[in-house]
Formats: sequence, structure tokens, C-alpha cells
Amino acid sequence: MLTTNPFDDDKLREECGIFGVSGTDGEASALVALGLHALQHRGQEAAGITSWDGHQFHTHRAMGHVAGNFDRDDIIRALPGTAACGHVRYSTTGETALRNVQPLYAELQSGGFAIAHNGNISNATRLRRELVRRGSIFQSTSDTETIIHLVATSNYRTLLDKFIDALKQVEGAYSLVVMTPEGMIGCRDPLGIRPLVMGTLDGAIIFASETVALDVVGATFVRAIDPGELVIVQGTETRSIHPFPPQPSRPCIFEHVYFSRPDSIVDDQSIYSVRKAIGAQLAIESPVDADLVIPVPDSGVPAAIGYAQQSGIPFELGIIRSHYIGRTFIQPGDKVRHLGVKLKHNANRALIKGKRIILIDDSIVRGTTSLKIVTMMREAGAAEVHMRIASPPTRHSCFYGVDTPERAKLLAAQLDVGGMTDFIHADSLAFVSIDGLYKALGEDHRSARAPSHCDACFTGDYPTTLTDQDESETVDQFALLAERVN
Repeated sequence: MLTTNPFDDDKLREECGIFGVSGTDGEASALVALGLHALQHRGQEAAGITSWDGHQFHTHRAMGHVAGNFDRDDIIRALPGTAACGHVRYSTTGETALRNVQPLYAELQSGGFAIAHNGNISNATRLRRELVRRGSIFQSTSDTETIIHLVATSNYRTLLDKFIDALKQVEGAYSLVVMTPEGMIGCRDPLGIRPLVMGTLDGAIIFASETVALDVVGATFVRAIDPGELVIVQGTETRSIHPFPPQPSRPCIFEHVYFSRPDSIVDDQSIYSVRKAIGAQLAIESPVDADLVIPVPDSGVPAAIGYAQQSGIPFELGIIRSHYIGRTFIQPGDKVRHLGVKLKHNANRALIKGKRIILIDDSIVRGTTSLKIVTMMREAGAAEVHMRIASPPTRHSCFYGVDTPERAKLLAAQLDVGGMTDFIHADSLAFVSIDGLYKALGEDHRSARAPSHCDACFTGDYPTTLTDQDESETVDQFALLAERVN
């Protein structure tokens, strides 16, 4: 199986997107399906919707995209009710299997409990081990199921108190939409690492990972859910509680760089405008004498526009992307497989030949993608190929809901910029600085004492404890020591 999108295979991938609605006139699942379409970029492995009709829950989960799984009338009719929540998934924990597709659902003592989760519980392995020891029986390998068992085994009396008790035992990052017979809850972790916003539509309350999902269903944006906040919805009535001690927020900075759609608003800032500002800052920090500025489609486009405007070098589409090729197809031979790459992206040869070009991309992960792009440009006749990256070097893995290679496979963790330049065969390579990235967000620089975002993938400054990772590294160290002794 060959992916026909070779430039997207070497990207950091968001784990998922979530969407929930309460208080509609009975078409909740249809609204959720539309919202999930808008969030498809956040997870393309699987999708699911759970609805509540006032008497029972209904669920449909499937592997693959929202389109095809939730565009059929019979499936939507089988999900009746005035409330529903949905999820699109790209796994960072747990196998790629139907049993891990969300929303996860369980029958608790208090009734049905459905949960959709964006993020990663960084102590889920330890919690799961203890829960199993106490008799819990897990049905999935997802870290999200840990929350269900913590709720089920809590000694508190009310379901809300049980849920809060569960959240106080987990560490890491989470945005959640939860449905019970009592109502719906939308919440974020105390640091607000993962995003969640709230909107309204004809009196109904909507939760979504991004504002673009509100736009698509015609809802009005109300506000972002605060870090550590729980918004409880019963019908169309809401109330808010903050059960955690207040602390400085640390939202994921990569939402601005790559994850969010450019037409979304995050932290009251236009993603498109921020990415243009990052490109402009990159031009200030790392100018180069060249003829054309060319984006790597599609994520490099806003930064390339910013770079071109700041530098005065013309912006051109030097790589043409076909939007009519499926995600994967089967090719029998190496030669045809190699040619198949060009079905998705192809060099604009007449434009590039003889030109000194600047390629703008959002990040370098393993470096294999950048090597392919530079090679494509040289084969198209480019006189010089310079690469500029609209984020700092990615030197550390993410443990907060982003699918990141282990550190040994991150190019920037193994090589300096000179070594990376040689690896991708570019004439020059430069990244925006960490302070430059913060400047593009409207801040003077990154405060080492109190950074305003989670930027651990660049700096290694993780804002929470990483229990499972620390324990895993300890086990690996003991195993290595035993191997040396033997």
C-alpha cells in the first residue's frame, strides 16, 4: 500500500477532533456529522457518533473518514436524539482497531456514559495497571477508557463528583465531551493544552475542537472553554465550575503552526494571520537572495505568503497538488510506485527551471519529506534550493496527544542545522527561532521562567509530569544494564 500524499506522511499528527451538541430539535447526529467533516484534518483513521434520545444511547463507529460512514441517511436516522457527540481519530495510544474508535461508551451504575477525548493521559498505563489489579475489565487499549473506569470505581456519590474525582487522578492533556442521561459536559485539562470552544445554534449548545466546525454548521462562537473548566449542559442550560487550583495555562503552540485549519480562531487569533506572521518573521531572521518563494502545499502556504511579502520576493506555486487522488492506492512494482508519487504533487517545471527558489514548510520531522521535495525541485531544473521552516527544530517527542516519532527518529535531535542541510541536499536551511515564533504570536519573546504555551516538542520543557514515560525509560535503563552485565 502506497500513500499518495508523500509530503504529509512526515508530519506531526493531531490525535483527534471532538464535537458535541445538546438541545437541538432532534437532528443532533446530523449536526455532529457536519462538524466532524470540518475537523477531518485532525484525525483520518476512524470516526464515531453517539446520540441520546431521552431514553437510550445510540452509537455508530467505523474505520475511515466521516464521508462514506456518516453521509448515509439510514445511519443518521439510526442515531436519533436531541444530543450527540462525535470524534475523529488518529491514534497516538492504542492500536488502530474498531474497539478503540470513539466515542467510548459504557453502562455505569448511574446509566450510560459516552466520552470523546482529544489528548493523551500520560499516566494511563500506571492507572490501568492499578484498576486491573482492583478488578476492572478493559474493552479497549485506549488511554481514554481509563477515565471511564475511574468514574465507575469512584466512591463519590454524584456522577459529576465521580467525574471530577477521576480527572483529578489523571495527568497529561485532555479536552473532553461527555454525555450522560443527566446532560453533557465539555472540559479541558488544567493547563489547557488541547483546545475546545463553545458555540450556540438556535439555542443549542455546541462544543468543538476548532471554531471552523462552528462555522460549518452555522453556529455562533461564544468563547473558548477555560483551562480546567467544566461546562455542564442540561438541555440548553449551562453552568460552569472550576474544580482545579488555578495555574498558568500552556496551550499547544503547534496548533498555530500546523494542527488547526487556517480558517480557525485559536486564543482569539486568526490561525491564517499568525502563520503569515511566522513567515514574515522567518524572512527577517533568515533572508536569502532568490527568485521565487514556493510553499510546500498546503500547510506551507500562509507562511510562504508572509515570507514573500516581507522579503519582496515573488510568491509562486511551484508545487502543484492534485486534490482528486484518494489517500492510498495499490501499486505492484517499484518503478510504478515511484511514479505514483507524482499523482499527488508535481513540480511546476516551467516556472522552476533555472530559478533560485525558497521552499517554505511548516516543520521537519524525520527529514524524509524534505529530501523528496528538494530532490523534486532539482530534477525540475532549480538552480538553487533553499529551505525555510516556519517552526523551530522539532527535537523532542510529544506526550500530549500528538503522534510523534521516538526521539531517535527526529532529524533535529540527531543532527545540527548543517547536518540537516546536507541530509536534505539543500543549498541552505533555516528555522524560525523560538523567540521569533512567540513574536509572531504577539509576544516579545519566549519567557523561560513562565512560557505561555506548551512548546515541549521544540524546547523539551514539558509542563506536566510524564509518569508512564519516566517509568518506561527506567525499565529500558535496567534492561540495558542487565544486557551489559550478561
